[in-house]
Amino acid sequence: MLNIQVSHSYFLRFDRKQWERGKPYPPLATIQIAALLRGRGHAVSLFDSMLAEGVDDYVASLEAARPDVVVIYEDNFNYLTKMCLTRMREAACEMIAHARKRGCRVIVAGSDASDLPDAFLKAGAHAVVLGEGIAALIELMQRLEKNPTIDTNAWTADIRGVATLENEQTQVVRIGVQPPDLRLVDPPAWDLVDIERYRAMWQERHGYFSLNMAASRGCPFRCNWCAKPIWGNHYRQRSPQDFAAEMIYLKRTFNPDHVWMADDIFGFHIDWVTAFGDALQAEDGSIPFTIQTRADLISERMAAALKHAGCKEAWIGAESGSQRVLNAMNKGTTVTNLIEARERLGRHGIRVGFFIQLGYLGEQLDDLLATRDLVSRAVPDDIGVSVSYPLPGTKFYEQVKAQLGEKTHWLDSDDLSMMFRGAYNSDFYRHVRDLLHAQTTLQQARIHESPDDYACKLAELDARWDALIADEQAHRTQTVLASSLTTASDHERPATRLAVAQIR
Repeated sequence: MLNIQVSHSYFLRFDRKQWERGKPYPPLATIQIAALLRGRGHAVSLFDSMLAEGVDDYVASLEAARPDVVVIYEDNFNYLTKMCLTRMREAACEMIAHARKRGCRVIVAGSDASDLPDAFLKAGAHAVVLGEGIAALIELMQRLEKNPTIDTNAWTADIRGVATLENEQTQVVRIGVQPPDLRLVDPPAWDLVDIERYRAMWQERHGYFSLNMAASRGCPFRCNWCAKPIWGNHYRQRSPQDFAAEMIYLKRTFNPDHVWMADDIFGFHIDWVTAFGDALQAEDGSIPFTIQTRADLISERMAAALKHAGCKEAWIGAESGSQRVLNAMNKGTTVTNLIEARERLGRHGIRVGFFIQLGYLGEQLDDLLATRDLVSRAVPDDIGVSVSYPLPGTKFYEQVKAQLGEKTHWLDSDDLSMMFRGAYNSDFYRHVRDLLHAQTTLQQARIHESPDDYACKLAELDARWDALIADEQAHRTQTVLASSLTTASDHERPATRLAVAQIR
């Protein structure tokens, strides 16, 4: 039996935007790995950096746990780990150094480590397991349990999917992206999490308590910009009955008011969602939940099935209101899909959020204004806005990597810096983001406004848009021909002016 400390390096305090937002979730993939290792007979402790003050807390946890092995396993369900934020990489490297000083064996896994194992190996990690890394992790533990004094070269030799450092050179035995491992079946080690600390922050900031779950791993779709170093385009669902049993456990044990479904794509199949809802209803186990999904999956039947299961809110990867941009992204959805999905979910009382992405390669002013038009026509309840982020391993990254300079990652999630030469500079996209948020807020407030007040505020917002559009040439970084994007069909051609009449 080995004494193993499992941890991750996402410190909420190191990301000002997310700290102020105040919606922390336990590291789901990390506690799944803790459960896996504990199920194989090892003594397992957890250092959860999410609400920690800083790396000094980690040092204290090492002193208390005195582990033989440290596994820094990033939460694959936290979308911010895909972005490989610089501050979190720095934290991971600090943690590695402290673990090495204590004589621990150190293993690292996660999106950033899979893309760039060198940084973590040079910080002192003995091994980086690539992708999900379950098979490699199990083999490393078996070898170490058999021979606790085994040298590093023998310990890691000939294991597929492991990166090591030999003579200052990174050695990688790559195996390509693998499907989600079937051995990861134990319920997450919820008992290792300080649930009450999470509850306290949620209650203080929002007046309710939310936990996270995941019914699936992976995503089968092939958007050009979406990095998938962990599962690629593989997708595997748990059974609806097994997943319902976990929700029932969480309800009876921790009594959360809400659940965030961390799946890239929740549900996918209508029959699965229906069976999940039925299992919950039979045990009075449903908790209101929020999902991420795609517009083209939201049929009338799917909307009804989600409502039956307890879905309260659905976030859709809208990305853009320009069909040309959606086509260039290989998104596989249409603007019509977006509007129809929003209407169907709304009819069933499900709130709808749109994820919007600005600055994709080839996007022009007309495309940005088409996104403004989409927000006007669809009237989502909320939006999240970012700029296109080139992630290693994506087709988008290959298209723009020659333009990347020293800055290849955001420092934190509020950075919103363009890292390639889009049509406009970062300041312009920040202005567009702010205006889209202001538009969404105004549309949602319309019911509470008098007609005169609403018209006045709408005129003020239009004036801000007009001022930005008038100044757009000053923000241009290059001229990108609109023909670099696939031409939209006539009935989906983006409008260039706000359809004001539709929201008055």
